[in-house]
Amino acid sequence: MSDESDDGRTLGRRHFLAGAVGAGLLGAGVVGSGAVDIGTGGAGQRRLPVEVTTLDAVGSTAGTARVPAPAAPTVVDCFATWCGPCIEQMDALGTAYDRYGDRAAFVSVTNERFGGGLGADDVRAWWREHDGRWTLGHDPEGDLLAALGANGLPYLAVTDGSGSVVWTHGGVASVETLDRRISSVL
Repeated sequence: MSDESDDGRTLGRRHFLAGAVGAGLLGAGVVGSGAVDIGTGGAGQRRLPVEVTTLDAVGSTAGTARVPAPAAPTVVDCFATWCGPCIEQMDALGTAYDRYGDRAAFVSVTNERFGGGLGADDVRAWWREHDGRWTLGHDPEGDLLAALGANGLPYLAVTDGSGSVVWTHGGVASVETLDRRISSVL
């Protein structure tokens, strides 16, 4: 992949600007893990499930997906292509997917808006480069982040088969932590 986008601006600048904007939109802090009560908030609060657009990419097909998946434990990963820790998180997610992908749904969702040098092809290239191989979603309005109460990236959630969120985590989670959290809902 070239270091220059088609209009001559560097991808590094795009990633920096996207990170600055993302940090402002999400808040600078990273939250700890804990249970989240989704869907019981006041007027205007977004609730799960959320429909996201899915991209045609390795392990994913174009269309839409319900998050969490109906009647299945679901591992939800909120990420961005500009997010360094999100790259680190992909290794642990890949290992967890290899172990549990036949018993739990996995979905990674970015809320990055397309345009200004970033498009679906860029996200697909990032996905391929970082060994993504499960459902890849796009939620430019940030409905999923809002429903989960996420205020930083990466942000993970695990739901049980009924769609109840049983665990959330801001920041990078280890393979061991993902093992414990996913196995607890199987």
